[in-house]
Amino acid sequence: MHDRHPWLWAAAMAAYAFLYLPLAIVVAYSFNDSRLNVEWTGFTWHWYQVLLHDKNMLVAAGNSLLIALVSCLISTVLGTMAAIAIHRHDFKLLNFMVMTPVAMPEILLGVSLLLFYIQVLHLTLGMLSVVLAHVVFSTGFVAIAVRAALAALDERIFDAARDLGASPWQSFRHVTCPLILPAMIAGALMAFTLSIDDFVITFFTAGVGVQTLPLHIYSMIKTTVTPEVNAVSTLLMLLTLALIFTAARLAPDTLKGKY
Repeated sequence: MHDRHPWLWAAAMAAYAFLYLPLAIVVAYSFNDSRLNVEWTGFTWHWYQVLLHDKNMLVAAGNSLLIALVSCLISTVLGTMAAIAIHRHDFKLLNFMVMTPVAMPEILLGVSLLLFYIQVLHLTLGMLSVVLAHVVFSTGFVAIAVRAALAALDERIFDAARDLGASPWQSFRHVTCPLILPAMIAGALMAFTLSIDDFVITFFTAGVGVQTLPLHIYSMIKTTVTPEVNAVSTLLMLLTLALIFTAARLAPDTLKGKY
């Protein structure tokens, strides 16, 4: 085994500290017994109790969960259909259309959707506009996950199903769907995670009166940062990590980029 220089270990530890130390501070200060949250004064569960009784926060959390659930269901169906079409028929244009929102900067996508809603569709901004926007950028991630699963399958399985007289629907229902189901679930979890965490695109497409959890947290930190913000950020972080961990367990090749 090659010797590793101490400075490489030091550089690696510094990089990890830069990435994860701020998150650890956010979690630690969610238990801080101080309203100003500028110095540590003691341990308390008070801010989690305040969070559970904050009606505005609970409404925003409910909106985020509803938007994330609806958008992830729609994007899972569309992403799976797109992945199968791209894999079987090599549609270059469809591949471009599905993957473009994934690579596009969020602020550009948010502004584009805002102008499209107002100038083309004449759509009133609200929950519907947010759901549609989240479907746009989530579909590509589902398609990536399902394409990874399809690429790993033996095509002779589908040929055998057709030789045995299975119709296209029967082949999909009894052969394709069970084999790609873990990737579909992983894609749905990624879509749910991206939706519930999204701020930039939601900011442009939510309109007046629609509050999601990221938008509500942003409005709170503009005035003062209390440990309640740390508490809700900690819970949101735990939910996100749990969903990412589950997606990685169901479809490990997807997060490694093997597609």
